[in-house]
Amino acid sequence: MTRFSSLFKAAAAAVVLALGACSSYADAPEVPAANERPTYVIGPGDSLQIFVWRNPDLSAAVPVRPDGRISIPLVSELVAAGKTPPELAEDIEGTLSEYVQSPSVTVIVTGFSGPFDQQVRIVGEATQPQALPYRDQMTVLDAMIAVGGLTDYAAGNRAVLVRELPEEGRKQYRVRIDDLLERGDISANVDLLPGDIIIVPQTWF
Repeated sequence: MTRFSSLFKAAAAAVVLALGACSSYADAPEVPAANERPTYVIGPGDSLQIFVWRNPDLSAAVPVRPDGRISIPLVSELVAAGKTPPELAEDIEGTLSEYVQSPSVTVIVTGFSGPFDQQVRIVGEATQPQALPYRDQMTVLDAMIAVGGLTDYAAGNRAVLVRELPEEGRKQYRVRIDDLLERGDISANVDLLPGDIIIVPQTWF
C-alpha cells in the first residue's frame, strides 16, 4: 500500500467518524429529472474541441490551462473555466463576430477534469480511491467501475454517500455497494450528482 493510499484511507476513516457523530443516514436519494440535472461546467485540465461552422481554420482542439483560459485563432486569453460549453461558445462567437460575419460555434468537451464541485470523490476502501469528473447520468456502479471496485477489507453495504443540497445542507445516505457488485442487485444502484462523496469504511472483524 502506498503512503498516499494510506493517508487517503486514514482521512476517509476520520470523515466517517465525524459524519457519523453529527447526523443520521437517510434512504437512497432521489435525483432530479434529466432536464433538471446540472449542466457540466468546464474546468482547468479539460480538453475542448471547438468548431467554427464554415471556418475550419478557426476550429481547434485546445486544453484548458491551469489558469482556466484558452487560446484559439483570433481569440486569445479567453476564460473558459466555470462556464458551460454553450456559454463558452457564445463568448467565442462574440469575439469572432469582430472578424467573421455571424459566426456559429460549437464547443465539445472531449477530456474531462472539471472543477472540484463538479467531481465525485470515492474514498476509503476502494481499490483506487480518487476524484472522478462527473458525467451526465453517472451512477454508483459507474464510480465503482472507475475505481476498480472494493478492497477485500471493504464494508460495502455500510458505505455512505454524502451530498450537499442547496436548501437542505449536507445529507448522508447509506448505499449498498456489496449488494450491487457481488449480488447484482440493481436496486442498490444510485444516481450521482456533482460534488457527491462516497465513503467506504473497513469491515469489522
